[in-house]
Amino acid sequence: MLGVVTKARPSIHIVPANEADFEDLQTIFGARGQGSRCQCQRYKLQPRESFTSFPVEERAHRLRVQTYCGHPESETTSGLVAYSDREPAGWCAVEPRPEYVGLVRNSRVPWAGRSEDKADSHVWALTCLFTRAGFRRQGVSRALALAAVDFARGRGARAVEGYPMTTTEVIEEELHVGTFGTFAAAGFTAVSRPTLRRAVMRIDF
Repeated sequence: MLGVVTKARPSIHIVPANEADFEDLQTIFGARGQGSRCQCQRYKLQPRESFTSFPVEERAHRLRVQTYCGHPESETTSGLVAYSDREPAGWCAVEPRPEYVGLVRNSRVPWAGRSEDKADSHVWALTCLFTRAGFRRQGVSRALALAAVDFARGRGARAVEGYPMTTTEVIEEELHVGTFGTFAAAGFTAVSRPTLRRAVMRIDF
């Protein structure tokens, strides 16, 4: 167990994704909507790939491989899973930043106005915070962000950063990157504002 939020009701606990069942992760994403369609592959797309080039079943297969769900003996995984009173409630993607090929190659958000070594694997990125419908506004995302900090630090990261929205005046589907308030509550501080609606927030260890 990576973290327990004792003040939240119901209680929330976090495990590395390889210690969770893949079916639980699919329950979190749901049968429709952005989570179900994306399968957290937005920043994992290889060169010349697009979402239209392979079906959602392939995306889900890739996520299963990336997370090693159901393999608690694995030393590798790509995120964390939150449970609320034993019910699957949330997902957080956090890995060394170079693992997010699309983030490194295409996205301007992490790099605008900063001089960063894109190949530095000791900087980790928290790219997705997704809470299951019915469990939102109960502290799940904050618990995941807090746990992600400990998770990255415990695996040798010298820093962890995220790229949240600076406003909640967006459609729900855009909030998979998390909100400024969620990251601030987890101890992240803003290091740049690459767009009007996005921030880069970071913790250096």
